[in-house]
Amino acid sequence: MKLVLFSIVFGGLFATYAQEKVEGMVMEANSENKHIGLPGASVYWMNSQIGVITNEEGLFSIPFKKEYNKLIISYVGFESDTLTIMTPKMVHHTLKPSNELNEVVVEQKRDAVQKTYFSSQNVVTINSAELLKAACCNLSESFETNPAIDVNFSDALTGTKQIQMLGLTSPYLLITQENIPSVRGASQAYGLTFTPGTWVESIQITKGAGSVVNGYESISGQINTELVKPLTDKAVFVNGYANQNGRYELNTHFNKKLTDKWSTGLYIHGNKRSQKEDANDDSFLDAPISDQINVMNRWQYQDAEKGWVSFFNVRFLNEEKQVGETIFNPELDKLTTNAWGSEIDTRRFDTSLKLGYVFPELPFQSLGFQTSYSYHNQDSYFGLRTYNIEHESVYTNFLFNSIIGDTQNKFKTGVTFAYDGYDELVNNIDYSRTDASIGAFFEYNYDNLEKVNLTAGIRVDNHNRLGTFITPRFHIRYTPWEKASLRGSFGRGKRAANIFAENQQLFGSSREIKISNTGGNIYGLDPEDAWNYGVSFLQGFTFLDRPGNFTVDFYKTDFKNQIVVDWENPQEIAFYNLEGKSYASSFQVEVNHELLKNLEVRTAYKYYDVRTDYKSGSLQKPIQAQHRYFVNLGYQTPAKENGSQWKFDYTLHALGKQRIPSTASYTAQYQLPDYAEPYSLMNAQITKVFNSSFEVYLGGENLTNYTQNNAVLGADNPFGANFDTSIVYAPIMGRMFFAGFRFKI
Repeated sequence: MKLVLFSIVFGGLFATYAQEKVEGMVMEANSENKHIGLPGASVYWMNSQIGVITNEEGLFSIPFKKEYNKLIISYVGFESDTLTIMTPKMVHHTLKPSNELNEVVVEQKRDAVQKTYFSSQNVVTINSAELLKAACCNLSESFETNPAIDVNFSDALTGTKQIQMLGLTSPYLLITQENIPSVRGASQAYGLTFTPGTWVESIQITKGAGSVVNGYESISGQINTELVKPLTDKAVFVNGYANQNGRYELNTHFNKKLTDKWSTGLYIHGNKRSQKEDANDDSFLDAPISDQINVMNRWQYQDAEKGWVSFFNVRFLNEEKQVGETIFNPELDKLTTNAWGSEIDTRRFDTSLKLGYVFPELPFQSLGFQTSYSYHNQDSYFGLRTYNIEHESVYTNFLFNSIIGDTQNKFKTGVTFAYDGYDELVNNIDYSRTDASIGAFFEYNYDNLEKVNLTAGIRVDNHNRLGTFITPRFHIRYTPWEKASLRGSFGRGKRAANIFAENQQLFGSSREIKISNTGGNIYGLDPEDAWNYGVSFLQGFTFLDRPGNFTVDFYKTDFKNQIVVDWENPQEIAFYNLEGKSYASSFQVEVNHELLKNLEVRTAYKYYDVRTDYKSGSLQKPIQAQHRYFVNLGYQTPAKENGSQWKFDYTLHALGKQRIPSTASYTAQYQLPDYAEPYSLMNAQITKVFNSSFEVYLGGENLTNYTQNNAVLGADNPFGANFDTSIVYAPIMGRMFFAGFRFKI
């Protein structure tokens, strides 16, 4: 509790800063003249970098400056309004749906990627405009045009893209859906592919230690996805996609406003790939044969007059994948040496409820309740190896938000309960277990908006396998001058590693699995424990009369204990507790600027130093480029009266050399060099918007046609000692073109 008391006292020292603000609420009008708060609306000063997003109740607070007097309020599906504000005051403004308003309003285009200047946490928001820059068919493919996240292929079989941040893989990220933990446990390897891109309204990427409100598992950061809302999504939306490698996808949204308080949406996603691709002639499929059906029903309830807001989701998914040799026939060859093959069949059901109440007389005091249930069942085999896992999960979080004295001093407190039941079978060895935890948290926030924002939180959890432990998190933002934000943060994260679910790519090899049982409570191992420290600086600027921003940040994750995944010996996969040091350092420089009218440039350089003490010595992390370069160019023509325009997007990824784990004991023809050569990838897309209802897009990925040689080692004898599909550092598939359409009313 010392940290909490320190934070409150420290926050009080800054309370002498006088801050003039414009505060209020953004609402939607309806036929009965009742008002519903709009969460996620953009509120910003024209020709400035100063902007905020309304909270779940539609409330906002933005600093007032005399040099700005045009306040723009915008929301997807509604007409933007521009208000003239000459003095600080309360503003309660009502937006009307776009089809009900014809008068001209002053508008300014918002960035597709937004960086906050006033939050204590380093948050990047990717909105729907950015997601449309690439044919992001699922969440794992939604980060190609943003340098905050690295996207890599996990193996030479499944074609699954895995993400990394701050030099660490996705298990060290807390991945949430509307702030409810989602991609974890059994879904860790493929869970990002279970959320279609069209379902996503926005993505918030938080670097470094996250909030204590969302749990103790975040180590390198958090990725939160906000789904489209039935109230504001289009009544009908259809998206179709096809590529030259036989992948076809269809997404449909059907939304209906039932009453002034109730709205519902039905979202259906299907994808299929039946075409066998083997461009490198190694007799193995370059991409899986697959089928997926994904259906979600979403309900939204809002009663701003009485202060209630609620979301209820229910979803079912069924996915079937087949990978391996092109001649593999599951009916004849399953679990035999006739041909090497694998099937991964996943069935998943999940449901969630979010309920919020805002005290009508105290608009900055609220109660929140979140609960979710999921059942995940994966039946799979890899050659002669079997891997089956059932994961039943329950999560509940209760929150209370209020203020201490005034709205500059806020706090959140609550309790969390989590249950995970695993029924896991690896080669007929039962690794079943039950995890249960209960925890309480308190988070204090001091915010005078213009100079200082401080967030200090602490949580205490009791876990049947991790024991009782404390997780502190601290973030601070200081504004030394205009359009600048200097941030610092530190925090602890702790987690139970699911070593098999998180490393399924290693099953596609002849390696022997070894666990160094030391008497721990998770696979005989101890839980992972790490501290994350970071600093960042954001500076907005105007060059050639157009806005831009410059960012530099440095983060370090220091593991006190880590489950080391050691595949430096080609004959085995070894899991053991860290003995020594393990850390991940990340340095990034990024510049964004509208170079010419309607031409946006985003460029970044990243350097990683990720090192672990293995039993064989201290080594850099394998299959990771220490140097990465990124460039994205986006141009769009001015929109005509009916919305018609062209959009162009180009992305370059340049990766430096990557260390390859040892292959010295393989036969000479299968041995690889110590490092992979640097290479570059180029993606591009052209979109023709015919009107506000219809558009088509055409694009290409890996335009340089760069592919990895010998992605499948020992392909000529997949049941021999040299077989390995896990050493993947570059694309398996070459140049690929795609096309699609979007229709909405």
